[in-house]
Amino acid sequence: MFHLRKITVIAAISALALLPLSACSSDNSSSSSSSSSSSVSAAAQPVAQIDAITGKSTAVALDKGFTDALTTLGLTPGVLGTAALENGSVSFPITGGHVKYYTPGTVEPYVQGDINHNGSGLSLTAGPTTVQLNNFDIDPGASVLYGDVSVNGTSAATHALLFNLDGSTLKPLQTGADDTAILQGTRVLVSSDAAALLNKTFSTDAVKAGLLVGIATITLNTK
Repeated sequence: MFHLRKITVIAAISALALLPLSACSSDNSSSSSSSSSSSVSAAAQPVAQIDAITGKSTAVALDKGFTDALTTLGLTPGVLGTAALENGSVSFPITGGHVKYYTPGTVEPYVQGDINHNGSGLSLTAGPTTVQLNNFDIDPGASVLYGDVSVNGTSAATHALLFNLDGSTLKPLQTGADDTAILQGTRVLVSSDAAALLNKTFSTDAVKAGLLVGIATITLNTK
């Protein structure tokens, strides 16, 4: 149910994209659903509600420090499913999700929902061992990204906290072609959980929590 004018839709989706980028919640250990931990007053109503996000993609321009670290560790990156890796950037199509946007100050967090990227992911391979990270899920309220993990095809974790998101270098909102909103500049960082898993799997201690993976660009359909 969504009955606001197009400009309001753009504002709501832009706010959705901004929240995970700007680290509005400092609690990275919260549950996967930001709505479950939100404080909503009885009188608060969403300014905008989008029941089904229709795309487009989240892309990450890989940082040289990250790719150098992979080389040092002997890890080769690859993509899974519908993801693409080209020109130093990896992208994951947005496959769905939902959002409610409240007037800032009336609800914390004031954007609630999920941005889903099912059927795509990233792989890391060293010798006979391949770690697959896929089915990414951005939680706007907690500024984190979850995903499923498998090692050589065997599930190791589901909906694990893989990356923290920091928007201190976020650029101003841009509008793109075909009724899209674009936010660029969030820093994608390896979480402590992901660092521990990768270190254990590849028998190293070189993967550090907070390692900068790259800079993200989120492009969302506005209708």
